[in-house]
Amino acid sequence: MTTQLRARRSCMAVPGSNQKFIDKARTLPVDQFFLDLEDACAPLAKPGARKTIVAALNEGGWGDKLRVVRVNDWTTEWTYRDVTEVVEGAGANLDAIMLPKVQTAEQVVALDLLMTQIEKATGLEVGRIGIEAQIENALGLINVNAIATASPRVETIIFGPADFMASINMKSLVVGEQPPGYDVGDAYHHILMSILMAARAHDKQAIDGPYLQIKDVDGYRRVAGRAAALGFDGKWVLHPGQIEAANEVFSPSQADYDHAENILDAYDWFTSEAGGKRGAAMLGDEMIDEASRKMALVISGKGRAAGMTRGERWTPPTD
Repeated sequence: MTTQLRARRSCMAVPGSNQKFIDKARTLPVDQFFLDLEDACAPLAKPGARKTIVAALNEGGWGDKLRVVRVNDWTTEWTYRDVTEVVEGAGANLDAIMLPKVQTAEQVVALDLLMTQIEKATGLEVGRIGIEAQIENALGLINVNAIATASPRVETIIFGPADFMASINMKSLVVGEQPPGYDVGDAYHHILMSILMAARAHDKQAIDGPYLQIKDVDGYRRVAGRAAALGFDGKWVLHPGQIEAANEVFSPSQADYDHAENILDAYDWFTSEAGGKRGAAMLGDEMIDEASRKMALVISGKGRAAGMTRGERWTPPTD
């Protein structure tokens, strides 16, 4: 199965048991939403939430947003029913299942096998529904490379900061912020880079987790900017006030997008017969070559996935 790059700049968490929040999510300009059966759904509400989620997915009205459901992790008694009820009931209107607290590749394989059985039994296309793997503890991080390759369904690797901080006894109660006493560098750099390297090595997307101080948009933008600078594809949003910041931070600037597209056009022309079959050439005051093309592909890919419209275009020289 070949996974197409899909914009996930803003990934909104929606409690699966809250119909009001689900209805609101349909109207918001996010790239992805996930209806949550795990932390945002109380244990006694989970059975009813499954039915609410199935109905909401089948009702439609989600536009081109990616439709994801987060089930409970395999250490609980709820996972099997979460997956079977949601995929059997709304598999045709579902893009991915998010599996939290992934610790080993075998947990992803188990989910893949269950989903495959459901698809075969119900006539759904086998393998179309993706898997998003959430890394939330030390064991999951150690095994992240194996997790990324455990199934062709895996589309994203997600950092779950709150549970991760607790799992390693980090001295902080503010999710995503630097712990007290860590005054040099970034306490999350190793975690983020490990997730990013596993994702990029296997053509997956890397998503940063939530920022719980929902009224502190500047703080959200700062933390999101850290992940975006490394190369992450997006970040969770918990409140509508965070959406604009996420979409902006994880999109190229208009100038960078236009420049990337111009590099691609110029390189194609300069390497052609008409352009002199040159491997390196000048684009204005900048020398471009094959490495420039690869970098430009990253920026143009993000821009295209985000639906950006190209502005100024490069034209071949006439002399």
